[in-house]
Amino acid sequence: MQSGIVRAAAVMAPVGLFAYGALRWVDGRDGTHGPGLAWDLGHGAFLMSLVSFATMAVAIALATPRRSTYAAVVSTLLGASLFVWVTIGDLFPGFKEAAGLPDLLMNVGPPLLVLGFVAALHLAARAGTAPRYSAPLALVGFALIIVDLDLLPLAAVAHPAALAPLARRPRDRRA
Repeated sequence: MQSGIVRAAAVMAPVGLFAYGALRWVDGRDGTHGPGLAWDLGHGAFLMSLVSFATMAVAIALATPRRSTYAAVVSTLLGASLFVWVTIGDLFPGFKEAAGLPDLLMNVGPPLLVLGFVAALHLAARAGTAPRYSAPLALVGFALIIVDLDLLPLAAVAHPAALAPLARRPRDRRA
């Protein structure tokens, strides 16, 4: 599970969340959020984070081949896809109007991503491919975001601890 792509994703997911949170704070200093450079850069960082979470979920499924893991990954991928759709719509209002994603689906995306990814980490821990603390720490990070988007930078600090085992290089077993 510790390919270079997975290690990069485990680093980029929290980095993207932190960048989005910091840029959101900068953008909101005038009392409103968007449109502008900080808004655009922040949403780009968030897109990078979403792709990174989806990448890690697929890696977990490949390393933990169970039906329940596949269900968690499908939930993560569907949630990430819907979240990407909403984020692109925030960046390009014409896309949102032309594509017309129903509000119900826009509201379902974030919980699907969170529940699917946390479940995948939990199942990976049960299979011995992730530590037991990864899923609860990831859940704490996501919960902070749900409480208040201004807590994004703090949430981004919880995620590296949860994802550190995925970000580490495997030890050389020949030594």
